[in-house]
Amino acid sequence: MYSPFKRARSKTKKRMRRATASAFTNLLTAMLLPAAPTKGTASKRKKPAPKTARRTTKPTPKSGTWDEKSSPRSRVNSTAKPPARARTALKKPVGASFTKGVHSSEFGTRTFKLYIPSRAGLSAGLSEAPLPLVVMLHGCSQTPDDFARGTRMNLLAEEFGFFVVYPAQDRKSQLYRCWNWYKRSDQGRGEGEPALLANLVREIVLKQKVDPARVYVAGLSAGASVALIVADAYPDIFAAVGAHSGLPVGAAHDEATAVVAMQFGAPGRPHSHPLPTISFQGGSDKVVNPRNGRFIVARALEPYPQLHKTVKSGHITDGRDYVRTSHRLGTGRSLIEEWVVVGGAHAWSGGNAADSYTDATGPDASREMVRFFLRHRTTMKRRSTQPEIREVSTSLRGA
Repeated sequence: MYSPFKRARSKTKKRMRRATASAFTNLLTAMLLPAAPTKGTASKRKKPAPKTARRTTKPTPKSGTWDEKSSPRSRVNSTAKPPARARTALKKPVGASFTKGVHSSEFGTRTFKLYIPSRAGLSAGLSEAPLPLVVMLHGCSQTPDDFARGTRMNLLAEEFGFFVVYPAQDRKSQLYRCWNWYKRSDQGRGEGEPALLANLVREIVLKQKVDPARVYVAGLSAGASVALIVADAYPDIFAAVGAHSGLPVGAAHDEATAVVAMQFGAPGRPHSHPLPTISFQGGSDKVVNPRNGRFIVARALEPYPQLHKTVKSGHITDGRDYVRTSHRLGTGRSLIEEWVVVGGAHAWSGGNAADSYTDATGPDASREMVRFFLRHRTTMKRRSTQPEIREVSTSLRGA
């Protein structure tokens, strides 16, 4: 029997699907545009005459450790100036390598870039202690090379002694090369992209001289959202997580809810276990609502009882103001940190201005994340729950 109401409902559903897809595409397109600085946030000043740099000899920090004295930007009130805008290829130290590889498993195939610091390269076969590993997940439209340059994480890896792996999303899996944080099938342990990334990390830990107790994951935007998902799903692998301009775990389950979460914020779901978390968020982000940064921190705080909260404000010379909120047990290390960059857009704070989605006028997110990471590690009991790896192939193609 003909039903005009059924036909009308069908047309309405089609319109809603088209509108949702269009809105989601528009948001992704906005992500692909360069992050323009907000007007009036960073004042323009005349550049002083260049000074002759003095040669100073800094003590080399112990591999995989954070040395406050040898790190001038480890303090809250940083005075470092933004980097030059010229894009230059960074020379690798002797013994270091930045190598492309391919990882395949039952959950899919992805390419990646692996940075091996000179300390690991020169100490091959020696008795030096294993080094930490940082997993870096890029944002939409980015590549491992672009993300490495923009965050300058390889420079920190050389300075403090740790491996860095940059998995690459492909267009077959997502048209804009976004990690699929908003799909139900990519939000849990043992399935989709979280399982693929976990297997990649396990293989690198086995094949390189990596300390399994000090494995960390960080990301930007969609990469930050998946970093939170994979860290929550695999507490036996990751000791801490860093999220820059991301969304909380479970903030969306399809394109429609992704649009709502990005525009208005979403609380997500509770974490499955305590997870040391450092969050960076631009206060004027027009792509991912800054409320999501607050939700990330709120969810991270839930498993921890009665943490001591401290709030400090700072300013980058010729740059932005920021607010850092730390949560710790007594006077010990920070378990949760929230950084809000005043006037910051959808961009990696303190990054290389010559690359995409970076804001050179903000605090150095990369350095602060490394400082936070190196103070946390997984326990032997937690790591003992790791299952065996099946049907995995990981290969490096040379420097």
